[in-house]
Amino acid sequence: MKDKKIEQLAVDAAASMRGNRSADAIAAHIRLLKADPNRPDDWYNLGYLQKRSRMFDEALSSYSEALDRNVSGPEEVYLNRAVILTDALRRPEKAADELLKALAVKADYVPALLNLGNLHEDRGARDEARECYSKALAAQPGNALALMRVAEVSQIVSADDPLVGELRSAITRQGNESMDRADIGFALGRLLDSVGAYDDAFAAYDNANIASRQAGGLQYSPAATKAMIDQLIDAFDDTGLGGGNASDKAGDKAGDSPIFICGMFRSGSTLAERILAAHSGIVAGGELDLIPALVAQQLNPYPASVASANFSELRATYLSGLAQMDLKPAFLTDKRPDNFLHIGLIKRIFPSAKIIHTTRNPLDNCLSAFFAHLDPRMTYAQNLDCAADWYRQYQRLMQHWKRLYPDDIFDLSYDSVVHDPGPQIAEILDFLGLDWEDACLEPHSVTGVVRTASSWQVREPLYQRSSGRHRNYSGHIESLIEAFGAPG
Repeated sequence: MKDKKIEQLAVDAAASMRGNRSADAIAAHIRLLKADPNRPDDWYNLGYLQKRSRMFDEALSSYSEALDRNVSGPEEVYLNRAVILTDALRRPEKAADELLKALAVKADYVPALLNLGNLHEDRGARDEARECYSKALAAQPGNALALMRVAEVSQIVSADDPLVGELRSAITRQGNESMDRADIGFALGRLLDSVGAYDDAFAAYDNANIASRQAGGLQYSPAATKAMIDQLIDAFDDTGLGGGNASDKAGDKAGDSPIFICGMFRSGSTLAERILAAHSGIVAGGELDLIPALVAQQLNPYPASVASANFSELRATYLSGLAQMDLKPAFLTDKRPDNFLHIGLIKRIFPSAKIIHTTRNPLDNCLSAFFAHLDPRMTYAQNLDCAADWYRQYQRLMQHWKRLYPDDIFDLSYDSVVHDPGPQIAEILDFLGLDWEDACLEPHSVTGVVRTASSWQVREPLYQRSSGRHRNYSGHIESLIEAFGAPG
């Protein structure tokens, strides 16, 4: 009788998982495992479901149970634990331990080698990163991602470097998928740009973006973008301070909120965070996904649902996410560029929030987005015409936010910072109510993890070569010049 009950519980758990009902599937797996705990695969499934539901500590525990019960393919479980520890809980040292355990089980396990290489990159250890990526490439010579990562941590002095030829050959290799061609193409573009082969670099980036668009299967829509911005402006048509219930604003005062850094991707947000992180009073949080997670999981459909949202609950969820990472909100930076879409929401959750809005010459900014290997869902970056349209809509939304919150949004100009950092840094510290510290002039000296596409650049002393980089590509940016005017 007991076996039949367990069999039915197993059927229920499998069915709820297939039905993509996370809460039901988690409950069903818990019932099953309480009745019959010696089921390693079901512990693994429970860990996966909990991870997807942002129950990160619970997911780690379930994965541990799977390992203790001799789950098959333990290296994959160690990898999943490492991903949670890295991406969700900001515990890179523990993540590295998990990856080393995976490699102890299977020395040539490419996903673990790639992830370990990423961790080395995040802390600025170029040689160690290259060693991991090279091992991954040796284990799977045709692995496009491994080749891309080798190229990303390599420096060359000539377009004739053998690595350039290897990348070119890999792009044309029969059987490579669209995303493989994109991975390799962006790496090729970076190398060619670094040695001044600008026409060839632009061609490589252009082809990489075409491949990325093919991989994502999506197209940018100016009409849909305009409609989205219209909806945000309509949904957040006032400051939010005159309506709602009192509990939404209870307990919020200056210093209780994170400092939100946002703007266009590739507009200098990482540099802004590193400058602030050099100050003794500020903690760098990095690219937190907490606001986008609230939008996706608790505010669907967004932004229409804002009218009935409980901002106290949203605040509690956000703060709970910080607590999982052992972070406190006061003078913590939340650097998520696309949070510029959600400034109205942020100001309802944290009425005292200060916003650092990073800006950059639009020609440079759009070109740099086009050169960045962004998620294929960011379709605006795959074409310069689309990038220009997205930039104009971004400007329209930011104008709206600044009308609502003129005293709480500070425009930090990337170009001004790299040319004359002192005055801009003094202003931003004054905006945040912080005293001047000379260390802020040397953001490259800040130690710790940097997890963005510009992680290597911000480890260098402040430099000006990226300001005005559009001049290197003057023959390829006619649509940007038409949209924003001729270069100054």
